[in-house]
Amino acid sequence: MAEGLGVPDTSVLSNFLRDSHSDSLLRLNHYPPLQLLQLVNNRIGFGEHTDPQILTILRSNDVPGLQISPQDGFWIPVSPHPSTAFCVNVGDTLQALTNGRFLSVRHRAMVNSCRRRMSMAYFGAPAPNARIACPPKLLSPHEPNLYRPFTWDEYKKATYSRKLGDTRLHFFRVQSDHDDLTE
Repeated sequence: MAEGLGVPDTSVLSNFLRDSHSDSLLRLNHYPPLQLLQLVNNRIGFGEHTDPQILTILRSNDVPGLQISPQDGFWIPVSPHPSTAFCVNVGDTLQALTNGRFLSVRHRAMVNSCRRRMSMAYFGAPAPNARIACPPKLLSPHEPNLYRPFTWDEYKKATYSRKLGDTRLHFFRVQSDHDDLTE
């Protein structure tokens, strides 16, 4: 990713995940099938959110359920491919590290009426004391820093002190003369 962005030190992003104190984790998810009556009331297995980490690598069985929302209120199903596909989600931290060039996507998991859905997610996160700041190569007078530097620990606290679906990255935005201060 760093090479594609033209950053001279191509390990600048991957070093966050290679750190021996990385806060990365692996999670297994199980979404049992719901009866038809239950489906009428609530089909959401895991509510809409963005991942706070750098990136998420997701693998699931062949039961659909993952949906992404590239714009508010519009949901697109992500078709599972049982034998070869991994889904890679950009996280909030990578959005900040790339100064918004890669965007964290809102997503959710839906349940199925007939079959259980299982998934495995690797959440790649930096060490708690890692300083999250956009590399200078990605900044210019025409493209100033969108986010103030912060640590993963700061961002993690902001994330887990709010509801799952709340947006959090805007709390770390650099204010400019053009920003709405009531945001």
